[in-house]
Amino acid sequence: MKIAITCYPTYGGSGVVATELGMELAARGHEIHFISYAPPIRLTDNNERIYFHEVENSSYPLFDHAPYALTLAVKMMQVAEAEDLDLLHVHYAIPHSVSALLARSMAAPRKLPFITTLHGTDITLVGNDRSFLPITKFSIEQSDGVTAISHYLKQRTLEEFDIKHPIEVIPNFVNCDLYCRKDDPALRAEWAPDGEPILMHLSNFRPVKRLTDVVEIFALVREKMRAKLVLIGDGPDRGAAEYLVRKKKLVHDVHFLGKQDFVYRHLSQADLFLLPSDIESFGLAALEAMACEVPVVASNVGGIPEVVEHGVDGYLHEPRDVAAAAGYALDILSRSDHGRAMGQIARINAKKKYCANDVIPLYENYYRQVIGAVATTHA
Repeated sequence: MKIAITCYPTYGGSGVVATELGMELAARGHEIHFISYAPPIRLTDNNERIYFHEVENSSYPLFDHAPYALTLAVKMMQVAEAEDLDLLHVHYAIPHSVSALLARSMAAPRKLPFITTLHGTDITLVGNDRSFLPITKFSIEQSDGVTAISHYLKQRTLEEFDIKHPIEVIPNFVNCDLYCRKDDPALRAEWAPDGEPILMHLSNFRPVKRLTDVVEIFALVREKMRAKLVLIGDGPDRGAAEYLVRKKKLVHDVHFLGKQDFVYRHLSQADLFLLPSDIESFGLAALEAMACEVPVVASNVGGIPEVVEHGVDGYLHEPRDVAAAAGYALDILSRSDHGRAMGQIARINAKKKYCANDVIPLYENYYRQVIGAVATTHA
């Protein structure tokens, strides 16, 4: 199949999943065309079946902001015609499914089906600004196929929008061959030279990720035992976290790594992963850590309980309850054998449900189903 994938190319879960999906599909013989304003940050594969098409946002005095949704729609149509695409797969309803809808209309009478994958913020955004509801609902219902990354998100979408369109749940995934435990004594020594346990967090540092709560949790752990904290990513809350680290005199115990490409190398060195978010539609970072045999302490919100089983491969706490999170962290870190056992179970559970080898065929089957349905409808 020839498939175009559109996503936000920035450091976030939806872009990571979309990029990894494209690379996995290319490895399975499909031709993949990424269409966006910049190359996706995780696009590290040099597979000859992967192509990137840049959407150039030209400025014009009439517009205060460049009309990205329109230029994206034009680029989608142009790539579809030039490359004889079978399908558009867009990640996030706003604005990508709107652009795909326009591209499909412009391509008529040629068939150009599109699938929308919902990742979470595109749905919760409507909860914050109801003016987005009509266009989001319309673009979802006009999609030829719709997927959600968790059962939680599917239910939230149905409730929020009263959607009539069927929604297929296809979860996030990891490449279990890449995301596995690979100890690197030199890297661990760089962060924890005296063998201290390492706590880790990975995100785009947006307010919803509660990065300052990560620091607060670590500070409570640090009061009871020696430990180090490694923070991977960047974003608007980095400054607040750095200030809090200085205020609590933890500068020598906290490492800010910034954005990293091969995060599995870093996750493999962790003893515990923290994800105290206000909301997560799935919790991809937690899954990536679990695949690397790292137990997780996370908020009991959204889709996280579908990934982390409380008391088995990690612990779940109420959002913003830093004391409870610190207590669970200490329970894991104070007994290294307990932490290792939980990590090994985490790996087993991640492999059981979320390996790319099992999830990618679900997408392939869904693509064929949608393409076939469109062909039948327009026959």
